[in-house]
Amino acid sequence: MSDNCENYGVSNGTACECPPGFGGSTCSQPACGGTIFQGSSRPLASGSPFANLTSCSCEDGWTGTGCNVCQTAKACQAGFSSVKGSSGPLTGDDSGQNNTLVCSTTPRVYAASEMSCDVQNPTLQGIFPGQSTLTILRNLNSSFTPLPNVTAFGSSSSVYAQLFYNGVEQFYCTADSCIQDLGSGDGSSDWSCQNLKCTCRKGTSFCGAVSVSDLTGIINTLSGTLGISCDAPSPDNHTATCAFKQDTIQEVFGSSGLALSGCTFGECIAQSTLDTLSGNSTSPNDNSGGGSSLSGGVIAGLAVVGGLVGIALFFLMLGWLSQRRARKHGVGAFDRSGGVTAAWSDISYVVPQYTGVSWIPRRRANDSETQKVVLDSLSGRVVPGEVMAILGPSGAGKTTLIEILAQKQKSGRVSGRVSYSAKGGGDVRVGFVPQQDVLPPMLTVHEALLFAARLRLPEGVPDSEKQARVDDIMDRLGIAHLRNVRIGDGEKRGISGGEMRRVTIGLELVAKPDVLILDEPTSGLDSVSAAKVANVLHALAHDPENPTAVIASIHQPSSQLYHSFDQILLLSHGRALYSGPGGFAPAEHFSARGIPYKEGYNVADYLLEVASDPPVALFQLSGGTNSGTNTGVGGSSTDEVEKGLGGRSPNLALENQLEDERVAKKRRWYDSRQYQATFLTQLEVLSAREWKILGRDKTLFFAHIGVASVLGVFCGGLYFQTDDTIAGFQSRVGCLFFLGALIAFSSLSALYNVVEIRPLFLRERSAFYYSPTAWLLSRFIFDVLPLRIIPTIIVSTITYWMAGLAADAAHFFKFLFILVLYTLAMTLFNFLLACLFRNGGIAILISALTALYQMTYAGFFVHLNDIPPVLRWLQWLCPLKYTLEALSVNEVGSGLMIQDSLAGVPVDVSASLIMQTLFGFGQNNYYRDVLVLFAFIAGFGVGVIFIVWWKVRERR
Repeated sequence: MSDNCENYGVSNGTACECPPGFGGSTCSQPACGGTIFQGSSRPLASGSPFANLTSCSCEDGWTGTGCNVCQTAKACQAGFSSVKGSSGPLTGDDSGQNNTLVCSTTPRVYAASEMSCDVQNPTLQGIFPGQSTLTILRNLNSSFTPLPNVTAFGSSSSVYAQLFYNGVEQFYCTADSCIQDLGSGDGSSDWSCQNLKCTCRKGTSFCGAVSVSDLTGIINTLSGTLGISCDAPSPDNHTATCAFKQDTIQEVFGSSGLALSGCTFGECIAQSTLDTLSGNSTSPNDNSGGGSSLSGGVIAGLAVVGGLVGIALFFLMLGWLSQRRARKHGVGAFDRSGGVTAAWSDISYVVPQYTGVSWIPRRRANDSETQKVVLDSLSGRVVPGEVMAILGPSGAGKTTLIEILAQKQKSGRVSGRVSYSAKGGGDVRVGFVPQQDVLPPMLTVHEALLFAARLRLPEGVPDSEKQARVDDIMDRLGIAHLRNVRIGDGEKRGISGGEMRRVTIGLELVAKPDVLILDEPTSGLDSVSAAKVANVLHALAHDPENPTAVIASIHQPSSQLYHSFDQILLLSHGRALYSGPGGFAPAEHFSARGIPYKEGYNVADYLLEVASDPPVALFQLSGGTNSGTNTGVGGSSTDEVEKGLGGRSPNLALENQLEDERVAKKRRWYDSRQYQATFLTQLEVLSAREWKILGRDKTLFFAHIGVASVLGVFCGGLYFQTDDTIAGFQSRVGCLFFLGALIAFSSLSALYNVVEIRPLFLRERSAFYYSPTAWLLSRFIFDVLPLRIIPTIIVSTITYWMAGLAADAAHFFKFLFILVLYTLAMTLFNFLLACLFRNGGIAILISALTALYQMTYAGFFVHLNDIPPVLRWLQWLCPLKYTLEALSVNEVGSGLMIQDSLAGVPVDVSASLIMQTLFGFGQNNYYRDVLVLFAFIAGFGVGVIFIVWWKVRERR
């Protein structure tokens, strides 16, 4: 090709070889009459400064701009004969016989076909009101055309096109590597070509004659893929509608490209060649298959879904195999024949004292000026068959000691040693009953206890034995008559406070603990209920077959309750005043030391009076032997005792021991072998509980469904059947924005649900009921699906069809897909906030502010490119921005056209052009936005898992 040759003619030194229908020294003059067989001798149009075809007329049998399109076989035969003569051979015919030429007038190309169309577009006609026509030579295989160097041009699989306005050529284009797709064989034809190149003829109407409508910059930059799609011709006038497609053109005129009407087709070809090619296409570029292939996006989506399903099935199979192996393995030595002895020595506990706000850096815990002593060098021992009561006034350290013995994670610093020795070794099961009753209110008493039994008894124990264990515990606790009564809470009345206390104790007893530790098990109970609890503990400890060591902190026991304890540990200001046998022995001990006991007085009340304001000398004397089982603290000087009462720091020099304790705690939390049930069993039991709760408390579910339905009707009515004007398109995007904002705010309920269920999760996790992963998965199945995704589908579906959005299944499901992804992202984000902040109010505030931030950076209220650069980067952290962009791109991708008028000029352009102008969204960003939303989901999901595993745990 040469720069001196227009219409991509080829320079042969002194002249240019021109495509059919053009001539002159530079191929700039279109043909005017004659036939395409005449080549360079064909008559040409004239005019100044540009050749004009307005006055040209075509010979019989020829039509189209430039008279290049044959209409009859007679015209083809006559044109060929005028050049070759009546005996001239056709290409490929060695016999010299002149085969009959025919004219194919269908959109299908066999060798090289000419087509001519009218360009009809209101916007284009508003700017250029004259007549615009487009001529195209589609060259599939030039070896089959009658005169390859005349009726065809260039290489096979290429396209040459010219646009004429009022008879003057405005610009011309070419493309190669073309593929013809005949679709289902209904007469339609689709061409797809690569390497598009266009050249604007400077000074023409389109290209600079009028400066305000100069399209040179647009036309000369057209590139990429060219598509030419034609429907089957009408049987009435044998013309067809076609479309000229290219990315830039589609941005302006819609996904269907530049519309062409009244298209005529003509291809002169030998009948024998036509018969051969009609029966068997010899061109690899002629795709006449009837099937349609799936798009890359659909294939990728199916691959992702299939991969996720495969992974889920794989892990499900692993879980099933693990569960089966555990159940076949059996129970093992679960019951002990000797019990477990609990012992502790030199237990001290200090907590830092902070001033100011919580985020100021903490000072070192061993700084005596910034710490408070809670426990100071306590020692003790409880053997199986004994019940020890820890007494003392408020603030004496009872609960702290109980939690340390139960090996609960503490926020302060613990020193000393706690050990549990069992005959025969093995893991020791320590049961802990907290002071507060945290129970699932929607379950019955039997269901709550059976839930604990199924998760805390070994996997190998048959379910029938677990149920029998629950029945036995209920009988021993005296709550068998409450079997089918729901536990209830402060809002919905269920069982009484004393009954709740016994249920809480039962949750620990079903696990057959070797040592049972209780924090004020009788607080808030009447004397009868407290006596029942005491009787249960006494019976448990003195079981002749499996005696258990029981340790309980008691605030103010009655005389009857006090005398049920075998051992007494009396605390005051974190120090032990007495440790030894119960009954009257403590009274005798203190009477001998100058604090008389009044006969008939409740010994427990007497001891509390002593501990409330003890003489300093008692701390010195407590180092002596109180009884045979005494394990009192070591002696201290008077000055040290006085400092201790004021907050003195104990000796904490054993840093290595403290580090060992911290490492041991971490190892205990990480060790998944603590769980008695396999992961699949945990998930099954948790899911069964969630299903029961969902079925019994339908309020939240129906509230979500009802609100979704009402909002769907409201939103659909607000944007009912929006039109295709510019204002209507803005309303469409507003509808999509409304749905995204609605999801952002409605996801707050997910945050509240996690905050509400958090205390129960903390208690059950601390007792190793299940792993955090199993809990999160069950929450996803029974919270996210019914309360988030289903309402999203309902509100979106109602709004979609009422608002009159793209009315086809493919775009509807792509619309739902984006909103479901956004729902998952926002739900996980609110899960993250609920897990990250203990204070639910702070979490809700941050979530609401984040929703407002997303609305700001979504691109609806402010054009993203108009935001100052210092703040513009925040848009990339906004999930709603990607959601709104994907929803908008999906809507305009359905071929939505804007039909309006501006200043009297009709506007008929693609909605994608308006979308980019008003909101700055990219029309090819749908799948990018999908990937980004998946990234948000993955990021929030990993964050939730990390926070739940490492932060959401019981801290005391």
